[in-house]
Amino acid sequence: MSWLSSLKSVFSPSQSVNEEAIQQILQSYVLPHSQQLLKDRISQVNVQGEILQITINTYPEEKSHLQQIHDELADALEKCGIKELNMHVIQQKTGQAKQESCGHQHATGEGCSSNQAQAASSNLPPVVDAAGQSSAQEADPNNPPIQKAAPQQRDVPKHPRIQNVILVSSGKGGVGKSTTTVNLALALQELGLKVGVLDADIYGPSIPTMLGNAGKTPMIEAEQFVPLDAFGMPVLSIGHLTGDHNTPVAWRGPKATGALMQLFNQTLWPDLDVLMIDMPPGTGDIQLTLAQRIPVTGAVIVTTPQNVALMDAVKGIELFNRVQIPVMGVIENMSTHICSNCGYEEQIFGQGGGDKLAEQYDIPLLGRLPLNVSIRENVDAGTPSVIAGDDAADSYIAIAQQIAKKLPKAEKDHNRIF
Repeated sequence: MSWLSSLKSVFSPSQSVNEEAIQQILQSYVLPHSQQLLKDRISQVNVQGEILQITINTYPEEKSHLQQIHDELADALEKCGIKELNMHVIQQKTGQAKQESCGHQHATGEGCSSNQAQAASSNLPPVVDAAGQSSAQEADPNNPPIQKAAPQQRDVPKHPRIQNVILVSSGKGGVGKSTTTVNLALALQELGLKVGVLDADIYGPSIPTMLGNAGKTPMIEAEQFVPLDAFGMPVLSIGHLTGDHNTPVAWRGPKATGALMQLFNQTLWPDLDVLMIDMPPGTGDIQLTLAQRIPVTGAVIVTTPQNVALMDAVKGIELFNRVQIPVMGVIENMSTHICSNCGYEEQIFGQGGGDKLAEQYDIPLLGRLPLNVSIRENVDAGTPSVIAGDDAADSYIAIAQQIAKKLPKAEKDHNRIF
């Protein structure tokens, strides 16, 4: 099956992408070295949202033209709604492109534009050579393979009204991450900071229930969501848009990440010192989208002492390290349980897990939280511990104080006169 005949089955573009125009560009583009049509070299095409991935076959003598091919295609496809082009190259080890089609005589391996200097720019999405080097002789020190660089945190523009974004992540579900998020947000507000909460758990939103505004929907003003209020904090979740507790969000990855970016960018957030984002479990599409498109101050890892939870927490920390998001510390949840009848203390999920994780990655252990029935009862009732003032409230306040100390000082705008 050709790439063109299978294109429909792998195409999942956003509404702003013109599918027919993309097909026309890919079918009509002429390779600069051999004058052959690009469509005869394409082995795979995939479009997800506004990102196009394309795999093509090339020959060694075309190596110097790969960046030119990428840049020309990227410029043409941008008009069709494609914002990012990932071009994967499979270099054929035998044979070479037809030279007679270009109308000139060349030495072996020399292209029509081999004397043109290639512009180097860190802002341009480069090309990936998927074939690799088969021997040391094939490596050319003067023309190293172009590596594709993923978007970096340092390149993501800051939100105009949000000073700091903190991710609360776990790597797995069931460790009390959402409960920790809402209580830390309320605790930071108690410390005098302006705090908001964004529920990034698209498939399992629980923030509306925990903050007591489930079933409410946000107003829309100037085509933007107006966040709901919860104990003085602006809050927004996909759960506020589905209307009830029973509607499943059965979306594929690109649509889920698109919904997250819409909640972040198309919301009238007030001026905030901190936006707490409740992350979904795992290390998938949502996490990568956040790392590449939302400016993040740091991440807080929530785990239990149990070995299985620690294994997944390690994966979360490794992901954040790779995408240059600082890990602010570890919170050990369900650390200990005190029997309400006899007062006996027991470490149901093990002991010392948070300490080992903190020591392994040289990050602070921000605090331990108890396994307490009042924590569960209060969030189920929509009045988290910090609001209810239960036995765990002081623990959340103490952790919030440590997080507040790690926030960068707000930069003063010297252009303002008041």
